Amino acid sequence: MRNFSKSLNNRSCYRSRPGIVLLVTLVLLVILSTMGYTLSSRVSAQRYRQQYIIDYSKARYGCQSAIKYALTTLEDINPQLISRPNEPDFSDLFILSETEYRELLAEWAPPITSTDENLFSTAGSLNDVNDVNYASGVGEFNAPNSLTVRGPYGPPWPFITEPVEFEIGSTTVRIEIEDENAKYPVGWALLDNKKVRREAQAGFETFCEWMDIGYEQIDSLKQQLEQISEIKPFKLDFKPIKKRTPIKTRKSRRGKRSRTTRFRTTTISVSEQATKQTADFAKLFHSSLIDTEILARPTIISESRKESALKYMGMWASRKVNINTAPRHVLEAAFIFGGDAEEIAEDIIQRRRMKPFTDIEDLKKSLFRYSDSIGKCEKYITTVSRFFTIKVTAISGVAKASAIIAITKDDKKIERIAVISG
Repeated sequence: MRNFSKSLNNRSCYRSRPGIVLLVTLVLLVILSTMGYTLSSRVSAQRYRQQYIIDYSKARYGCQSAIKYALTTLEDINPQLISRPNEPDFSDLFILSETEYRELLAEWAPPITSTDENLFSTAGSLNDVNDVNYASGVGEFNAPNSLTVRGPYGPPWPFITEPVEFEIGSTTVRIEIEDENAKYPVGWALLDNKKVRREAQAGFETFCEWMDIGYEQIDSLKQQLEQISEIKPFKLDFKPIKKRTPIKTRKSRRGKRSRTTRFRTTTISVSEQATKQTADFAKLFHSSLIDTEILARPTIISESRKESALKYMGMWASRKVNINTAPRHVLEAAFIFGGDAEEIAEDIIQRRRMKPFTDIEDLKKSLFRYSDSIGKCEKYITTVSRFFTIKVTAISGVAKASAIIAITKDDKKIERIAVISG
């Protein structure tokens, strides 16, 4: 009996051994496959990081080269306003739905003939599909690919020249120059002048409502701007400031040394103060103090364009709005300081299509009924843009580098104010 039980147990062991071997084999296979997958993942991730570092270095080099190129060629750029008497104006395109936008293009497209090619400009490969003025064509007038409503300088708003795109090695570089005087200066919302603060707040709210920003979000933005105003007040007017700087000198008389203090008087000009303010607020407006996600939230999304409040806001401490290049909602926010904002904005839009305004006196003569209201707004408006931003984007492989340079341009005199890299 004992021998029978022993033989039975031996048979059970023999039968279970193949199962144990199989189980061990499977465990080893799982471990080896896991180790292989982990190793291959790490190798792949390491290769990706190395390739990204290479691509990013190329992108940064391309971005820096493009900045130098843009600043060098900027002296030769002389933006000229054009006449657009028989064209749709760029003022209200931002608020049109995609259906309304295409209906507008269809309405204006039929008059185009082979001899009348200035009504619309064709959009080439350089046009940004997110730009308000980009469209992918209307019917038989889609030649070659699309039609765009021209801006005040010819290219789509807010460009002063057509965007430039070129290759630097394996890096694709794009350069865009925008008119900052055509946008709503966000600094107006925190003016330190108590007499106009109420109008400034009303103008800011009007602009935000145009851009479909909710009341809660407007209040949040106002609180954020109030925090910035506590750090530094925003000014429109500057006066020359005389500053006395002590200079210590040493004199030797009869073997004795004595110290005397003299003062050097220097004058800080208006332009120097304005430049300093612009540089300071450029940093503040692009810091975490402002929730730009609210402003960058798309109001219109389609295959051809993308709209947001941030696109129309001057975040570089510009102080004046160019009445020849600003859209309707920006004009209304500017003329709210004097009253009759809607009427003045409408008349400006209709008249500037035929002939841009030469100066503020020309505006007063053309709109003599509103000369008093215009007079109250003189410090907020201009007819010539001098404040621009150069946007450079460089892409190499999977890496992207970008930079925005704020400059002032007065004839051939160019002054770089601030640079933000991304």
